[in-house]
Amino acid sequence: MALAFVVGNKFRHKVTTILENASVPQDLREELEEILENESTTKLSFKTARKLKKYLQDNGHPFYLHEFLEDGSLYLPEVVKPPRNPELVARLEKIKAKLANEEYNRMTRNVNTQQMSRSGLAEFGRDVRSVKAAVVTVFNFLVTVVAAFACSYMGSQYLFTETTSRVIAAVIAASVVGLAELYVLVRTMEGELGEP
Repeated sequence: MALAFVVGNKFRHKVTTILENASVPQDLREELEEILENESTTKLSFKTARKLKKYLQDNGHPFYLHEFLEDGSLYLPEVVKPPRNPELVARLEKIKAKLANEEYNRMTRNVNTQQMSRSGLAEFGRDVRSVKAAVVTVFNFLVTVVAAFACSYMGSQYLFTETTSRVIAAVIAASVVGLAELYVLVRTMEGELGEP
């Protein structure tokens, strides 16, 4: 919390001008002279600032207080943190560890490792088997279509002499085999899903 103002050269110059006037109250004069005499003392307390402001208002002086403090700033004392108590730090660490352990226990309360090891492996095995079956089916589909294309291309050399005609014939044969394979695949999948 601010306790005083740090004054600059403008303040010193204007206060010197005011102190030349004899009507300045004695207590205010002493406080201001102390600030002017001491180069190291650059702090103007709020109490003295209020007295100076009141004096300026009462006497109709042409200076305002904010003009005095233009090149100054607020004096904020440095906050000194007390050292932490080692016993308190140790207790806080224990409490943090206890709370973390309770949180972990709360999160894992409904996890049963024995039940998971029995049913978890069986479920995992079923998942692997279904993935394996899907991969084999897709691989079988691709091999069948590629083989149909290769056979049609090789076999069409006896019918067509141009390469374009052979490729077109092979693509048509591979498409027919692919569609047939796809039909069988869809019917099989429907049967696995329980639909007629």
